[in-house]
Amino acid sequence: MVRVIDVRRSGDRYRGSEPPSGISSLHAFSFGRYYDPDNLRFGPLLACNEERLAPGAGFDEHPHSHTEIVTWVTEGELTHQDSTGHTTVVRPGDVQHLSAASGVRHVERNDGPTPLAFLQMWLAPLTWDGTPAYSLIRREDLPQDHPDTVVLTLPAAAATLHHLQLTPGRPQPLPEAPLRYVHVLNGEVRFGPAPAEAPSGAPEADVRHGAPAAELGPGDSARIGAPAEGPLTLMAHGETSAELLVWAMEG
Repeated sequence: MVRVIDVRRSGDRYRGSEPPSGISSLHAFSFGRYYDPDNLRFGPLLACNEERLAPGAGFDEHPHSHTEIVTWVTEGELTHQDSTGHTTVVRPGDVQHLSAASGVRHVERNDGPTPLAFLQMWLAPLTWDGTPAYSLIRREDLPQDHPDTVVLTLPAAAATLHHLQLTPGRPQPLPEAPLRYVHVLNGEVRFGPAPAEAPSGAPEADVRHGAPAAELGPGDSARIGAPAEGPLTLMAHGETSAELLVWAMEG
């Protein structure tokens, strides 16, 4: 069976920016005014939005329902308030999860003095019931300096979020799952079959969208949707480390 790696470049994301309001958004999937019938979702993953908010900017109170919302801050501080009574400040390396369930309203703002950048991912739940729930895992409560850390297990969507920290020269196995979504936070990443499974002269992967190799830079992503014949590995490409998030999903 052929392995398919569908690479999506950061520059190809839909720009949903609102410059007058201090908000800049990049959407990986159909979102808001942007609609592409061939890019609605990948497994349970409905959205992967890169958001940048200037100091004082934010999203006023708005509703959600039947969605698992996971947020990872990369720069600055995100102030979150919701209708279940939670008010928190999310910092880089923290993992925020809001289960909208039957319905919830929330506010997201940059109340700090510096720019805010975060990645927000929406997943479809397996069932359409339950009550809203909120959790925040602080960076200091997660293992540090591990090459692969499970930062969130989401049974409601049959998905697990991994945080990978790659060191040059040290291959790291890609988590196994029927569906995998890779997003590079920073650094350069190269990935393909484990060395023992790649015959000399064989192509590393079936890569779509004209990409010459399975190489990713900051903001790039890859959707791996076909069962693999063998394990895939990732490695920081170049002389600097790399950091990425990987969703391992059941389908």
